[in-house]
Amino acid sequence: MTDVTAPDSNAPAYSVSELAFALKRTLETSYSHVRLRGELSKVTHHSNGHVYLTIKDDKSAIDGVVWKGSVRGLGVRPEHGLEVIVTGKITTYPAGSRYQIVIESMEAAGVGALLAQLERLKAKLHGEGLFEASRKRPLPSMPAVVGVITSPTGAVIRDILHRIRDRWPCHVLVWPVIVQGDQAAAQVAGAIRGFNAIAPGGAVPRPDILIVARGGGSVEDLWAFNDETLARTVAASDIPLISAVGHETDTTLIDFVSDRRAPTPTAAAEIATPVLGELRALVSDYDRRLNRSGARLIEDRRTRLVSAARGLPRPADLLALAQQRFDIAAGRLDAALGRNTAVHAQALLRVTARLSPEALGRQRQQKADRLTDLTQRLDLAARRTPERIAQNARLPALWSRLNAAGERRLRRDEDRLASLEKLRQSLNPRRPLDMGFALVRKADRSIVRSAASLGPGDWVSLQFGDGDRNAVIDNSAPPVVTPLAAAASKPARPKPTTPKPDQGDLF
Repeated sequence: MTDVTAPDSNAPAYSVSELAFALKRTLETSYSHVRLRGELSKVTHHSNGHVYLTIKDDKSAIDGVVWKGSVRGLGVRPEHGLEVIVTGKITTYPAGSRYQIVIESMEAAGVGALLAQLERLKAKLHGEGLFEASRKRPLPSMPAVVGVITSPTGAVIRDILHRIRDRWPCHVLVWPVIVQGDQAAAQVAGAIRGFNAIAPGGAVPRPDILIVARGGGSVEDLWAFNDETLARTVAASDIPLISAVGHETDTTLIDFVSDRRAPTPTAAAEIATPVLGELRALVSDYDRRLNRSGARLIEDRRTRLVSAARGLPRPADLLALAQQRFDIAAGRLDAALGRNTAVHAQALLRVTARLSPEALGRQRQQKADRLTDLTQRLDLAARRTPERIAQNARLPALWSRLNAAGERRLRRDEDRLASLEKLRQSLNPRRPLDMGFALVRKADRSIVRSAASLGPGDWVSLQFGDGDRNAVIDNSAPPVVTPLAAAASKPARPKPTTPKPDQGDLF
């Protein structure tokens, strides 16, 4: 630095940087701890995590900054229009000749500001549908495990345990948390997530219902339960949750997102559990009513059966006729068996009279004679076989004549078939079209047989061998065309037909 002094003064000249940093040290030394109250405006959350804002009242304004490391420790979230009390130190920004406050802590200035912030947050969550009744889960009627999130040293947990023990003795899991202060919201949210993370069927039983409880207090004391993160954690819980924060007139944000709100912690225990004595009395009453209903039903069926039985005959009367028929049949059975045996004995005697050795010998002799006669006839037929073969020597000549006659008959049929084919081709209606002629049809597809049937302007269809063309009749004279000389063609000589000799017919 060059020390330049005026010729008429002994005061040294400061550079701009020297003066700016001297003022900065002076302000930071004199105002190292300042509490400032005002309304926030121009709140800007920078991408690097810092927050820049302005604190103002009705006459003045001062710039402020919250460094990234201090943002998490703020008591409230900086928002435009919020009245707060901030704590920090005054410093300057030498590059712009501005002074500002570096904020280390921030809290709402009063109940009015807190409630205004709460109303804005409630409107935001309500717009997202977190308060809708359709998303609230039903509470279990008879829970086996109840999870309680509260302070382990207060009177609240003793009241809840005492009430549950009197009404519905069950397993109670207590997750100890602090219920007031800056860390209360984070601990309660962590407890809710911890209970939801317990796997069913594990070593630690998973609660069927949760109770978040705290005793009464001021708005500032209960403010931790108005935290946005805690409210979203309560809404996302898979386990039904009862909110029991404060007294009956106290209302917090989690009361709107929980599945059920209880006016007091004791009332939460009563809502979560039934009364065992009442259930036993109810079951006993159901049992008595069931027995009385069953007895009345049986008695009614017995009465109806007796009434119906009066119109039916007695079983003895129904079986008397059948029993009589059975006795008569049994009395006749012995005599019938004897007569049947006698009849079969007589038939056997008649058959055995015809079975004698002489009759069997005659039948055997008859069969032997027939066999001898058949053998002789076979020998005679074998001796006559060569003579019959010699008589059939004329068969080859007869067969040759039959083949010749068949071939002549086949040729005549072939000639006749060729003639029929020529006749078919000559009668084919498309043959004239292939030779250059055309078939004329009217619009109704009828064939034109006379030129007089057509008049000027009539539409006709000309069918040629390779396709159809449409035309309109015009009576104007055709153009003159010089005819080409037709080549003289000699008539074809007819082939002399020689009559074939008659070969006769063997058929």
